[in-house]
Amino acid sequence: MSALPKHINRSAVMEVENVSTSYGERRILEDVSLSVSEGEIMVIMGGSGSGKSTLLRCLLGLHHPDTGTIRLFGRDIAELSGREWHKLRTKIGVSFQGGALFNSMSVGDNVCMPLREHTRLDERTIRIISRMKLELVDMAAFAHLMPAQLSGGMTKRTALARAIVMDPNILFFDEPSAGLDPIVAADLDKLILQIRDAMGVTIVVVTHELQSAFAIADRITILDHGHILMTGTIDEVRSSDNQRIRNLLQRSSEQEVIDADEYLRRLTEGED
Repeated sequence: MSALPKHINRSAVMEVENVSTSYGERRILEDVSLSVSEGEIMVIMGGSGSGKSTLLRCLLGLHHPDTGTIRLFGRDIAELSGREWHKLRTKIGVSFQGGALFNSMSVGDNVCMPLREHTRLDERTIRIISRMKLELVDMAAFAHLMPAQLSGGMTKRTALARAIVMDPNILFFDEPSAGLDPIVAADLDKLILQIRDAMGVTIVVVTHELQSAFAIADRITILDHGHILMTGTIDEVRSSDNQRIRNLLQRSSEQEVIDADEYLRRLTEGED
């Protein structure tokens, strides 16, 4: 097992064992196993079509794998009743790739919504809690704005405030840096680290952004065509001699190089 920093508790918050799933005849995930420890930032990364988005959907209970087990806080999510799953979800925060903000609600109301839906707190308390979370992501001054008035970075920060407003135990990010310029993306990476340190929350990030992954990860799981190539620390990933991992890190194409004569032969094969 890879060495983890001292601030990480060894107790597992999430465990994935031998998960496989298909869409029709196409195999998306094949015998995937990993665990995420309390206080850890686990980055799941891979190229397009690697299966990372499907894995995230499985972790959130949005897609049921064909085989295997997913446990959150020691509970097999496939065995939970509707009421139990609803209760468990109050311990989970999710920041979706596009923000998934409600366009008809202000920034403040978007962040208040989980508290209104899942608690019996009075409105004044809800407003205070939501403002605290907006302060944490530097968005309190913009609580009156509508989503259409926000920049990409502001949208991501608002989505993060909403994801943490219930003080979750585990926080999921789907491509947090997607569509952001490098400076805004770097600021968001710093914010993710601050949130983990301030709240002690466990974080799972799905991304294809190498720079972001290396900035925030305690460990990285690399998926390739539905298989896990490795899980390790940043140094272990960087020093891997696996060619597919090297290609990912170096952004090298794995497509076969064909010389011109061979390409012409393939095109004309079978012609009279």
